[in-house]
Amino acid sequence: MYRALRARRGLQWPGEPLRSSRSSRRCYVTDVELDKARQYCAAQLRQSDYNSYIIRNLLPKSRQDAYDALRAFNLELVRLPELVSNPTIGQLRMQFWRDAVNNTFAGKPPKEPIMILLSKVISELAERGGTPSSIKFWLLRLIKTREKYMDNRPFTSLASLEEYAENTYSTLMYSNLAAFSIQSMHVDHLASHIGKACGIVAVLRGIPFLAAPSPPVKSPAGASVSSGRNPVLLLPLDVMAETGLIEEDVYRHGPRADGFQDAVFKVATRANDHLITAREMLKNLHAGQGPGHEYEHHGEEQHEYPSIAPEDDDTKRDLRRGFSVLLEGVPAADYLTRLEAQNFDPFTVKSSWKLPWRLWRAIKTERI
Repeated sequence: MYRALRARRGLQWPGEPLRSSRSSRRCYVTDVELDKARQYCAAQLRQSDYNSYIIRNLLPKSRQDAYDALRAFNLELVRLPELVSNPTIGQLRMQFWRDAVNNTFAGKPPKEPIMILLSKVISELAERGGTPSSIKFWLLRLIKTREKYMDNRPFTSLASLEEYAENTYSTLMYSNLAAFSIQSMHVDHLASHIGKACGIVAVLRGIPFLAAPSPPVKSPAGASVSSGRNPVLLLPLDVMAETGLIEEDVYRHGPRADGFQDAVFKVATRANDHLITAREMLKNLHAGQGPGHEYEHHGEEQHEYPSIAPEDDDTKRDLRRGFSVLLEGVPAADYLTRLEAQNFDPFTVKSSWKLPWRLWRAIKTERI
């Protein structure tokens, strides 16, 4: 009878500390669950974020799990506003992901494929002596920012759009660097500029979709439960005022609205400026010089770096190790090139068959 009771409580020998069977079940992930989690995350990228899917296939296999988990997590947050019928449900879903992240870093991942794969990444990082808490910090900041902008509120200025991009796309790149155990002020600085460019490009790419009303939200039975999302234009308000663009004109006339392409040009120029800055930094750092300007986030939480003597400077090594994270700048640059070719009309920009080749060339030359 004693042995039967002990077996039901977790197959523990007498004298060992007991843990609840519920906790044990939550901590244990089978190989089958892990394989399914990998397949799920990769499938999500292939279906809904193809640029990231191309990048992940160019990464070393040892880095694919971290990349897939983090990008799939971001994808869940990005599309959340389109999948819920009211803000309250959206907030509950955001809280679900916040709790999932906290539980996963506490060693109790929920039975959710992204968190299952993330738990494996965390475990391996801890075994290598890395700092999983850094990833947690960035993911919670990503949730906080996505939740704040879940209602598609307008950006009051181009600077506020850059702040949003820093707290989303740059933050996502920081989390990848943390997962790869790369702590370098110069690599973070590059990720900041490239992430801001990616965030601005994401807003431009979303214009044709968000400026049109969404279809009604339907229940599983097919009944309409909500009228869907109203159209929204996320170009910064100061840029719209400067170019004389009226939001309602875009809803009525699309790219033919007065001032529309001028406004897109100004916003796209800022994204391109960040990419130009990142390229100049890479050139300087490869030549053994300084980046050319100070890192504006130096000293902030998770951006604190130990002082390094010149003879111990490993910048070039860090650039080699972290360059795969910086590849996000290649699809952003590719989109801006195609946008310029269409006279800054996002409604007519088509996908690019050249992107895989451009990514391959970037890897070979370590240039974005």
